[in-house]
Amino acid sequence: MAVKDRDRFSTATRIRLLGEQTAARVYRSQTRRQARRSRLTGRAAFLALVVCSLVVALAYPMRQYVSQQGEIADQERKAAEAAQRVEELRDEKARLQDPAYVRRLAREHLHYVMPGETGFTVNDPEADRRPRTEQGASDRPWYDNLWDGVDRADRP
Repeated sequence: MAVKDRDRFSTATRIRLLGEQTAARVYRSQTRRQARRSRLTGRAAFLALVVCSLVVALAYPMRQYVSQQGEIADQERKAAEAAQRVEELRDEKARLQDPAYVRRLAREHLHYVMPGETGFTVNDPEADRRPRTEQGASDRPWYDNLWDGVDRADRP
């Protein structure tokens, strides 16, 4: 014990203790300074600048690419619709080459009759009682709208 007490109060021991305490203080201050110091280094800032400039440089071409892909898809859809319409018209042309089909269309739409047949046109007696407002006013000619106004004015 006497040796410990003597070492405790010796100059070398005191200097060693002071050195350890000072080293501990310096170490603590360095760790605080490192914690406070920003993590953004020069390299990281340069990398961020390069990435931002790449994003800005590529934003417009990417937007153009996406919009052009949409336009391409729209044009392909229109081309497919046109091809389908062409196919329908080819079928209609092939049907019109058949004389029986042409006769049937003439009978239905033009009210043609074959020689020896009697054609009849049936008028609907209820047609006069029905108002002529089935069509919209904008879909009919102006004189029909005028005449309807005159008819309505005469009604009680």
